[in-house]
Order: sequence, then structure tokens, then C-alpha cells
Amino acid sequence: MHHAEPQAYQADPDLVRALGRVAVFMGGDSAEREVSLKSGKAVLAALVSAGVDAYAVDVRGCLLRTVDSPEFDRVFIALHGRGGEDGTLQAILSQAGIPYTGSEMLASALAMDKLRTKYVFEGCGLPTPKFRTMSDVAQADQIIGELRAPLSVKPSREGSSIGIRKVYTAAELAEAYEAAAALDSLVLVEEWIEGPEFTVSLLQDQALPAIGLSTDHVFYDYDAKYLADDTRYRIPCGLAPEDEVRLQHLALDAFRVVGCRTWGRVDIMQDSDGKFWLLEVNTVPGMTDHSLVPMAAKAAGISFEELVVRILRDTLEVADA
Repeated sequence: MHHAEPQAYQADPDLVRALGRVAVFMGGDSAEREVSLKSGKAVLAALVSAGVDAYAVDVRGCLLRTVDSPEFDRVFIALHGRGGEDGTLQAILSQAGIPYTGSEMLASALAMDKLRTKYVFEGCGLPTPKFRTMSDVAQADQIIGELRAPLSVKPSREGSSIGIRKVYTAAELAEAYEAAAALDSLVLVEEWIEGPEFTVSLLQDQALPAIGLSTDHVFYDYDAKYLADDTRYRIPCGLAPEDEVRLQHLALDAFRVVGCRTWGRVDIMQDSDGKFWLLEVNTVPGMTDHSLVPMAAKAAGISFEELVVRILRDTLEVADA
């Protein structure tokens, strides 16, 4: 007996008309250009498949040019890292009156800066690993004395786990600091939480099913995220239902205190006592075939096409607000 193929997701014709012409911004000049191109192409293909009039814009150089006589009605932002994810583009589009997906300037800039995000978490009483800022190699001994090793060392404003190292001693810390400082003058050192890592994707103020992550790499690094096939993703995430709900609530709290909008992803560790610790908020998470938000959406019964259309649909409500 022949089974009909399931109907591919199609956006409502009235919605398609309201959305008009959509530019998918991708590429950019940041360290994450290649990932952004993959994300952008996947988003574009899904929008077109859903019936939306969309096209690609590879954003290079001065962002101001992107809003100079635009040929589009709104923007789906698939730029990761500096320039596209850090509030710069959001400010320019807001100023030009062009609706765009995701978080606004303030939340984008804040979430991009892992250190200041942690100040906000701390100020709001949300759990985040103990940390110090490091601006000089000479601070290594003092920091090792104040925090419990092992420690994680990361540039404050790079995404995709770029430049992160795990260290045990003052000598290792000094060396990791130099590597991180080459990427960013602001270096964050925090206590390493031993235990499982989880990520919670958020869509329109709801938490999607959590994903548990494990890898044979020292941690979920750039290779594990984008290139390796040995990263294991667990959906269901392996937590008891009440713990997953706790995890999702924590992710929503983090998302809200940073001021994010429409969609994003929050990364969280769990220690050996079962306590959750917030690491960071991503305002333009990856949307590649390896990416976590599409995976979580699928587990919630939302296809990739429906996911991108729902993210885009929020730009209409912003325009009406």
C-alpha cells in the first residue's frame, strides 16, 4: 500500500504576503564566518521551501551599507560572532527601521560579553560558576589561590568555544591567558564544573526539550560543535522530568534577565550534587545540520521550516508594537 509523503511545512499565504521580501544575512567578517555561511544557507533553504520570498546577503565590510537603499522588508540574522551577534547590526537595523529576527541591541551586546552576562546572573541571584577577570599574566597565582582548580579560561567576547582552555596550575593559567588575550583583551577565568553539560533552546518564551551533550574532547569545543561526529546528543536529555523542568525554568530566567527576544539558547552545567550552573546565553545560535536549536525543535515536533518561519513571524509583532 502506498503511503502519502508527509506534507512539507508551508507558511500561511497571508503570512508570506505580510513578511514581504526577506534578506538572510550570513557570512560576515568574524572568526565564525564559515559556520555562519552554513547556518545562513540552511535558513534560506528552509524559508524558500516554506514559500517565503527570501534571498541571501553575505555581509562583508561596513555594516552601514546593508541598510543603504535596502531591497528587502526584513532581515533574518544568521550572523554569528562579532558584528552580527553583538548588537552592532541590531542597532543599525533598528535605526533604519528595518525589522529583524532575534534579540535587540542591548541583549545582543550583553550576551556576547560572557563576563558581563555573569555579572547580570550574579546580580539577579542566578547560579553561575565562580569567576575572576584576568588582564595580566601576573594575576595567575592569585587567581589559582582564590578559585578551585580546574579552571576554564576564555576570551570574554568570542563565540563557538573559540580560545577556551582547561587549566590546573598557575603556569597553565598564565599560558592559557596569553592565548585568550590574543583574541580579546578581556579574559574570563571561571571554576570548571565537572559533570554533564546541557543546552536549552528557547522559542517565543518557551523552553524546548533540553539536550544533554557529551564528547570525547576535553569539553564541547569548536571541533565537537561543528566538525566532529563523535559528539553525543541526548534527547531526552537523561534528567528526571522534574529536574528537566527546573533546568528549563533556569534557562528561561537567564534568557529573560539578559533581555533576549524570540529565540536563543542557554548553556548550563550540572555538578556532582545535581546543581545547575549557567554558562552563557547565545542570541544567534548555530542553524547548521549539526546545530542544537533545530534538534530541540524537532524533538518538540517542530520542523526546521516551521522553526525559521516562527522566528521570522515575530518580526511582524515587533513592527506592530
